[in-house]
Amino acid sequence: MSSKTLTNYEHGIYARNAVWASFFLLGITGMAWIPRIPEIKSALGLSDGHFGLLLLASVFGAVPGAQLSGRIVHMYSSKIVVRVAGVTLPFGVSIMGISENVPILALGLFFTGFSVAFMDVALNSQAIAIEEHTQGRWMSTFHGLWSIGAFCAALIGGLVANLVSPKINLLVMSAISFLSYLVVIRYLLPPHLDGHRGEEGTETSSKVPLVGKEAMILWGLGIGLICALVPEGGAYDWSGILLRDHMNIGKGTNAAAAVVFSLTMIASRLLGDKFFELWGHAKTVKYGAIFGGGIWGLSILIGVPLAHSHQMLSLVIVCIGFGAAGFGIGPFFPAFNLAAASIPGVAPSVGLARIGLIAIASYFAGPTLIGGISQLTSLPIAFAFPILLMMGAALQTRFIKVNRLSTEK
Repeated sequence: MSSKTLTNYEHGIYARNAVWASFFLLGITGMAWIPRIPEIKSALGLSDGHFGLLLLASVFGAVPGAQLSGRIVHMYSSKIVVRVAGVTLPFGVSIMGISENVPILALGLFFTGFSVAFMDVALNSQAIAIEEHTQGRWMSTFHGLWSIGAFCAALIGGLVANLVSPKINLLVMSAISFLSYLVVIRYLLPPHLDGHRGEEGTETSSKVPLVGKEAMILWGLGIGLICALVPEGGAYDWSGILLRDHMNIGKGTNAAAAVVFSLTMIASRLLGDKFFELWGHAKTVKYGAIFGGGIWGLSILIGVPLAHSHQMLSLVIVCIGFGAAGFGIGPFFPAFNLAAASIPGVAPSVGLARIGLIAIASYFAGPTLIGGISQLTSLPIAFAFPILLMMGAALQTRFIKVNRLSTEK
């Protein structure tokens, strides 16, 4: 069937499937190196503090990535941005794969950070338009597919850790990702349907001032996302090191906490749209913050000291905590994104880019701060930082106001 004969609804369904696939690829590719972090860190002889500083390379990529993406989407289309990022993301992960020293790894982290932020804004812009064209809530399931991709990355990395080097692992994942994006990008919404200029009949700008009513709402939502993304990034980047260095869990098995975190995040994101209908977006985030953060903190407080005498029991306890955190955090990102795309007078892509600029950088900067705190104290103590931030997200729910879907067919 020619794309010219498709209705808006049919375009939306094809694009929904393509965005599901794109988020999955973003998760599995962008997170491919996570289960191999302990090996890479050891091979380069880095301390926790030095490794944390190295992660800043991703921040330096993510900040311009989010900013440029919002402007390019608003001026042209979201599909163009995804097309470019479909090349630069596998390229960045490939560089990490072949890196044998810190500068090359930093370069790979820069390209990966840029590409993740660049693509994330564009895919979320597509998601907003898809919900309008299909008259359905899909945002949480879109991010659920990212979580499935991240889980697959952790699972694959853990399974092949004793079979292939991080280099082969990352190069193969990058090649598969590149070829897959060539296919799925074809089915994304075209420019005239992706809503990149905002609602028809309204005037929007590619920039939002740093102060003012709309800006303050975006700052509030961005801070809320910081409270979500720092814990998420910390859980992925530091869980393996926590299990290996502080609980003496062996290679492969030390990916267990990241795997459990991913699984529970998948569950909560696939259920997230139902939670939004049941409790509303704000209450869903609030409940998740208090529940997930509280259990996560208790699990580390109890489980890590227990590892010296009852290793398997301590592993179970800590994994329960990471699981609760993943389940609680799951709906955060979809809820805050939907709220950013619902501000009157602000194009969805621009609102998403602003909170992305505030928050996506924190996703990468957070693990660096955790590394710095760990260097001064210890990694188990440093985990108090993301746990407190997660619970702090409950305070930012007052900024979450999401538009109802139109009832027009």
